Amino acid sequence: MGLTVERRGAARALVLSGRLDATGVGGLWSDVVRAAAAARRRALILDLSGVSSWDAAGAALLLAAERAHGGSVALEGASADVAEALARLRQAPRPPPAPHRDALGWLYRGLAAIPGGIAFVGEAAVAVLRLPRRARLFRVADMLRHADEAGVRGLPLAVLLGFLIGLILAFQSLVPMRRFGADIYVANLVAIGLVRELGPLLAAVILAGRTGSAFAAEIGTMKVNQEIDALVTLDLDPMTFLVLPRMAASLLVMPALTVVLELAGLAGMAVVLMSSGIPLAAISHQVTAWVAPADAIGGLAKAMVFGLVVVGIGCASGLSTGVGPRAVGQSATAAVVGGIVATILLDGLFAVIFFRLGW
Repeated sequence: MGLTVERRGAARALVLSGRLDATGVGGLWSDVVRAAAAARRRALILDLSGVSSWDAAGAALLLAAERAHGGSVALEGASADVAEALARLRQAPRPPPAPHRDALGWLYRGLAAIPGGIAFVGEAAVAVLRLPRRARLFRVADMLRHADEAGVRGLPLAVLLGFLIGLILAFQSLVPMRRFGADIYVANLVAIGLVRELGPLLAAVILAGRTGSAFAAEIGTMKVNQEIDALVTLDLDPMTFLVLPRMAASLLVMPALTVVLELAGLAGMAVVLMSSGIPLAAISHQVTAWVAPADAIGGLAKAMVFGLVVVGIGCASGLSTGVGPRAVGQSATAAVVGGIVATILLDGLFAVIFFRLGW
């Protein structure tokens, strides 16, 4: 296959000759596209009078040259089959733009997700307000099943993580506190840290890793299989049918999951202090004397908010699943990352609010 660039008045002509098929276009693809791009300010003519044969690869080369030029392109010497194939290729959807690879790509994607998140919150609020009229769509059995998956099956992980965190915090705190003869106050430090901060935060991380990703994958698979569209066709609101039971389940399980994690952490802390010679009665006295009911209430309130946010992000990621074999995995990843990041941001906001309130 050959390429010749000619000037025909104010236009630029690309004269192609030989075989315009898969065996001939490979060597000249970049040259043709480059020549078409160089003629952007002029009219472009694609002269195919010397072409002996063609196939879909040749038509794709013509389309690439046309898109590289970006202006009006005229075909000369083309058969009706070539013109028809090129017209069909023009109607094909273009591939999506490549994702941002620069350092601020994560910021662009985060800002682009804000409108969708606001819309999801509004739809969830509307679904809650309409729930009395659509009570038949809210299936209690589904809510209990989700509560079992999110809470009961997550208890072993919560116990293990809480015990290890309490153990580590006690070990790390005992060394510097012993220098001042304040070993007993390690119980105060670990207990307040668990009840006010670490308990709700770690429970939310467990929920995001286990349940948020599972909800995103489950709803995302339904979206890919067009089951969400089927629900809409049957006049079944996906928010009421799928999202609200999961959010209600998170409200049920998060306080229990947080309390179990905190108790396991206190148990780990007690093991370390008892091995250092501090009796259990003294440890329990320090915990009950320094941990106020307001601390426990504030921690449980944060846990419930964290649970709603984590499950909401998981469901929103599932509902926004795209198409293709990687879409469900990307939704699950977005649910985990978004849930953890949102939890940490909310925890910082709660810290500022509690400080201002003197709580």
